[in-house]
Amino acid sequence: MYFNLDERSNTPIWEQIVNQAKEMILKGILQPNDKLMSVRELSSTLLVNPNTVSKAYQELERQGIIVTRRGKGTFVSENISTKPDEERIETMKQSLKTLIVEASYLGIDKDTFLSWVQTYLDELGGGKDANGKESE
Repeated sequence: MYFNLDERSNTPIWEQIVNQAKEMILKGILQPNDKLMSVRELSSTLLVNPNTVSKAYQELERQGIIVTRRGKGTFVSENISTKPDEERIETMKQSLKTLIVEASYLGIDKDTFLSWVQTYLDELGGGKDANGKESE
């Protein structure tokens, strides 16, 4: 697992780990049942506090993306749940709106913005969810 953390980002380190882990799963870099590094191993590799990695793992587990098997370690879930979370969906919609406003002020036209969105969707599996099913 390779993470590219940005210490100058406004996004907390634990959240960067969560987002990048999800991206690696969508791109197929991490597969169902892949074993993840332990909290200690990953914190040592990333040079961050173990509590930071632990918080990221707890959030990934809460979202059903990873599972911890007592005495065996932490693994990518076999059945990643893609259940709707209305609060997170609303937050995402607000973030998207803010991004579109910012893009407009930077002079980025609609076609360019949409082409970027399509490029990233294609990178992440062509609009499929973490289970490989077409998103609606």
